[in-house]
Amino acid sequence: MLSHDEITRLYGPWKHNTPADAALLLMDYPGQWWIAGGWAIEAFTGISRVHDDLDIGIPRTDVPLLCSFLHQKMDVWAATGSLTPMTEVGPELPEDCDNLWLRPSGAEPWEYDVLLDDADTVTWTCKRDPSITRPLADVLWQQDGVTFLRPEVQLLLKAKRARPKDTLDFEACLPALDQGSRSWLADALRQVHPDHPWLHKL
Repeated sequence: MLSHDEITRLYGPWKHNTPADAALLLMDYPGQWWIAGGWAIEAFTGISRVHDDLDIGIPRTDVPLLCSFLHQKMDVWAATGSLTPMTEVGPELPEDCDNLWLRPSGAEPWEYDVLLDDADTVTWTCKRDPSITRPLADVLWQQDGVTFLRPEVQLLLKAKRARPKDTLDFEACLPALDQGSRSWLADALRQVHPDHPWLHKL
C-alpha cells in the first residue's frame, strides 16, 4: 500500500478541500452521498487534525449516476492498480475498484477520493465481511446539512490498517461513543479482526 507522499509523488498533489466544499459540488446531486474518513471522525469528535484528502462515500451501484452528474465539472478516474478515466458512457468500473479520484482537469490537483461502498437505498454491507450489515440510515448521521459516516463504522473500516492517525482517531472517538456504538464496534472487530489491539479498550 502506497503512502500518501508516494501517491502524491507518482500521481500529483491533492487540494485541501473540506466537507463544505463537497456539499457545494454535490448540491444538486440526486444520489446518496456522505463524508467518510478522517473528516467524518473530526465532525463527530470536534477535534481537528491534518487531513491528506477528503473522502466521499457513495453506493457502488451509483457510479454511473455520479459520472453523469459530474460530466463537464470533474474528471472521474477509477483508482485501482492504475488510473483509468471514467466517462458518462464508460468504461465499466473495474471489479476490483474501490475508489474514484476526482479533479477538474489533468493540469489541476486531485480534489476528492470517492469511496465505493456496498450499499443500496436500504442496507449497508461491510466490505471487510459481507455478513456484517446495518440499515443504511443507521450508519449515517447529519451535521449542518452534511451527511457523515458514523464513527463506529468508519473505525471498523480504519482498523484493517490501523496507521498512527487511525489509532488517534479511535482514541479521540472512544470517550464520545455511546454504549450501543461501542458494543457494535467491539462485536464487528471480533468478527473481522479478532486479535485487534483496539478491542482491549472497548
